[in-house]
Amino acid sequence: MAKIDEPVEVRKGEELDTATVGAFLKDSIPGLEGEISVQQFPSGFSNLTYLIKTANREMILRRPPFGKKPKSGHDMLREYRILKALKPMFRYCPEPLVYTEEPEVMGCPFYVMERIHGLIIRRSLPKGMELTKDQARTLSENLVKVLCELHSIDYRKAGLGDFGKPEGYVKRQVEGWIGRYRDARTPDAPDYEDIMAWLAEKMPGDTPTPCVIHNDYKFDNVVLDENNPLEIIGILDWEMATIGDPLMDLGNSLAYWVEKDDPPNIQLIRMIATNIDGMLSRKDQVDLYSKIMGRTINNFDFYFCFGLFRLAVIAQQIYYRYYHGQTKDERFKMLIGAVKILETVAKQVIADSNL
Repeated sequence: MAKIDEPVEVRKGEELDTATVGAFLKDSIPGLEGEISVQQFPSGFSNLTYLIKTANREMILRRPPFGKKPKSGHDMLREYRILKALKPMFRYCPEPLVYTEEPEVMGCPFYVMERIHGLIIRRSLPKGMELTKDQARTLSENLVKVLCELHSIDYRKAGLGDFGKPEGYVKRQVEGWIGRYRDARTPDAPDYEDIMAWLAEKMPGDTPTPCVIHNDYKFDNVVLDENNPLEIIGILDWEMATIGDPLMDLGNSLAYWVEKDDPPNIQLIRMIATNIDGMLSRKDQVDLYSKIMGRTINNFDFYFCFGLFRLAVIAQQIYYRYYHGQTKDERFKMLIGAVKILETVAKQVIADSNL
C-alpha cells in the first residue's frame, strides 16, 4: 500500500545547514552513524517538518516557519515538553529525542523526534487503501475513542500541572483568536465582526473537567498502522496542545470535518477524506464522545462555531504571509477563499442555533 506522506526535496529558502545540524545531532543523540541527509515534508501549513536520515536512523525535525508568526504560536519547547511528559501515558505520542534553542545551530528553536512509519489520510486515501462502509465507520469511531483517551489522562500525574491555565481558558481563546484575526486581516478578507460578537456573547464559563487538549486533532495528524489501517498508532503536531476545555478540542476537530452531504462550497475546502461512505457525521461524533465521556453536551453550537472561526484565523494568518510576500509557497494563495467560505458556514451555524 502506498504511503501518502513522503518527503521531497527541500523548498527553496527553507534549507537547513546540514553540516551544523548534523554535528549537533551526533553530539546529542547517541549512536548515529554516517552522514545525514535532509528532505522536507510538503504537506501542512504551519511548522516546517523535515526528514533527517543517517545510515542507521530516521528522525523528524520540526522548526518554526519563516515570516510573520503569531506571538504565542510555533513554540518548539512547549511541543517538545508535552511529548516528553505524555509519552509514558499516551502511547500515540512520538518519542522526543532532543531540543535546542541555541542560535548557532539553526537560528531558531527546534526539536527532533522519532519517525512513526505508517499511513496518513489527507484529501484522498493513500493509493491502494480502500475502506468499506463499515471500516470507515470503525476508523472514524476510533478517532473519537483516541481523543477520549487523551482527555481522560490525569495531566497533574503527567507532570503538566503548570502547562496551561484552565481557569478562564475559553474566554482567553475567544478574545485571543479575535485579536489574531484582526491583526492578520488583509484588505480582501471579510471582517467577521458579527461572528466574533456572537462568540463573545455565547461563550460558556470554565469547564469542570479541564484536561490535556491537542488543539489540532484531525485525520491528517493521525498515523495509521500500514498492516491494519483501522488502527491508530500515532498522533502528530502537538504545537498547540495545552490544558483546557475538552469540548474546545472536539469543536476544533470537527471544524475540519466535511461530510458527504455538505453543500458544494464546503466541499471546496475539504482537506481530508472525511466524506467517505460510512464515516461518522459530526453529530454522531459528538454523541459518541458524550457517551464515552459520560457527559451531556447541549451547547455544542458554540464550540463548533468557534472551531470554524479559529480555522479561518489560522488560514488568514498563513494567507497574510503570502499576501505580504513573506513566503512564495503558492499553496497559501488559495486560503483567502477558505476564509470566506468558513464565514458563510459559521453564519449558518449561528442562524440555526438555539443558544
